[in-house]
Amino acid sequence: MTSEQDVNPTVRGIRTPVNLQALAERITEQISQGEQKPFERVYDVSSGDPHRVGMPPLTFIRQVLAACLYPDLLKDDSLPVDVRQRARTLLDVCEGGSVGSYSLTYSGIPLIQKTIAEFITRRDGGVESKPENIIFSSGLERALSLVLHLLSGGEGQTRTGVLTPVPCPHTLPMQLDEAHLEQVSYQLLEEQGWALDLAELHRALRTTRGRCETRAIYISNPGNPTGHVQDRKTIEEVIRFAASESLVLLVEEVFQDSVLGQEKRFVSYRKVLLEMGEPYSKRVELVSLHSLCTAGMGECGLRGGYMEVINMDPAVREFINILPCSGSPPILPQLALGVMASPPSPGDSSYETFMQEVLHVERTLSHNARRACEFLNGLPRMSCVPAEAGIFLYPRLDLPLGITEQAQMLGVEPDVLFCQRFLEEEGVCVGPGCENGQDDDNFHIRICVLAPPAALEEVLTRLRSFHLRLLSSCC
Repeated sequence: MTSEQDVNPTVRGIRTPVNLQALAERITEQISQGEQKPFERVYDVSSGDPHRVGMPPLTFIRQVLAACLYPDLLKDDSLPVDVRQRARTLLDVCEGGSVGSYSLTYSGIPLIQKTIAEFITRRDGGVESKPENIIFSSGLERALSLVLHLLSGGEGQTRTGVLTPVPCPHTLPMQLDEAHLEQVSYQLLEEQGWALDLAELHRALRTTRGRCETRAIYISNPGNPTGHVQDRKTIEEVIRFAASESLVLLVEEVFQDSVLGQEKRFVSYRKVLLEMGEPYSKRVELVSLHSLCTAGMGECGLRGGYMEVINMDPAVREFINILPCSGSPPILPQLALGVMASPPSPGDSSYETFMQEVLHVERTLSHNARRACEFLNGLPRMSCVPAEAGIFLYPRLDLPLGITEQAQMLGVEPDVLFCQRFLEEEGVCVGPGCENGQDDDNFHIRICVLAPPAALEEVLTRLRSFHLRLLSSCC
């Protein structure tokens, strides 16, 4: 390849990420080399990576994985008995008793599939999940990519479209581009707590006439980055809509373990679908996605995810196994997913410590989300819808004319300029809302609030200083 024009046009068409993380890393390196900055540390709260900002991992999962990686630890009496028992069980289902072996099946280790199916069945109040419907992958994005490639097809008016929420997870638009799919946006209602509106789905679908052939709808529940939790009525409406329009339901449910407060409750799409009965329970194709990036686990770097497929034609499912981007799923993330789905039980030697650590995460997240939302709503020309779940807040910015004009001259989005200047002047990396597909008239930023409270307070203090200074300079 001698020039950019020699690169695959589909690859050239992938939206370029803002990638403020690279700037954050460069500033961190400058500080380590002695360069003077008005701050001593960079905080990156742009992504859902709680370990990056100092949240500790859960002890049980790290101990189990350590023993699996280094089996000599199985002889170490300092490790709890249940840790060593779990590690032995997991190693027994690995080929050659080693995490370094390949997974022999493309779907994953049968015992871990069974463990995940049992977890789903418990979660959904006894609505049975079948192990053969569980497919592992190296992260949620890879699992979704496999399905998107199955859906992709056509050109021009026959190109496959996917109904996509706005705002959406910040990596989704690039995934659609990579799979050569048309993004068909439907707007979530900020004034109603980022709720999904059935009339908006119908409106968005009408816009596709003569433009593409919409074959799927993407749902994020609880919402990423909005934190909205859909109720059963909304879920039933979406399922009926998908059935009437012959759409595949792609449902990301990563933050199911982080519903805040008692007034909301997570209900899975599969539970509602299968309880609705025929014809929906037999007709609607559903792919539900989950991963290690939950609030409780936070093991983003292990890149472990799975999908459960419902009502997918077995012949279609077989194509997942032969896609070049599929391959056998890595072993270590599968083991971690198995631990996530089957944590210590009452009476186990690790149970008390595990529950204390989980409770600490839940309390930290609940406190931080409430504290940060109140703080953001107290700043001038900024507003924030309270999150019902998840680890993000998604505040709205009323940017001054000076910033929008400067951004136009620089050829960048105004919210990107806001985030870039905030990072350079105060050492805090937040995500620009344009990555999440915001509409052109409103600007937002994305903040991960799952962090040690002291770290979050530092982030908020720096945000207030920068924001007030920015408003003062533009007035």
